Amino acid sequence: MKAATDPKTENRVIIYRPEGNIITQLELLSSWENKTGQTFKRVHAPEEEVIKLTQTLPFPDNIPPAVLHNIFIKGDQMSFEITENDLEASKLYPEYKYTSIDAYLDLCLLDAPKPKLATFG
Repeated sequence: MKAATDPKTENRVIIYRPEGNIITQLELLSSWENKTGQTFKRVHAPEEEVIKLTQTLPFPDNIPPAVLHNIFIKGDQMSFEITENDLEASKLYPEYKYTSIDAYLDLCLLDAPKPKLATFG
């Protein structure tokens, strides 16, 4: 809400990427495993197989593997540089205490939110 009414952010791109909160999916899974003592079964899909699905599945069935490739293999959501015209929220508002991923995982252990059903199909 601060950014919505802050004159410094008018007509600017604001990126929320606080240091220490950017981790891979494997790091997230490992952290959860360490906290719970449980182990996830990991099935690794080679990039070539995912790309092949995006090329061979008919539309719109090819969309989910394309999105998953973009997010989990290419990492395009995080693989860009912040330019001088962009604003990073944790630097713009250093007084704001951001919740760490580790703290969110602890919250899930103490007071787990109700699971939501979601599907691509």
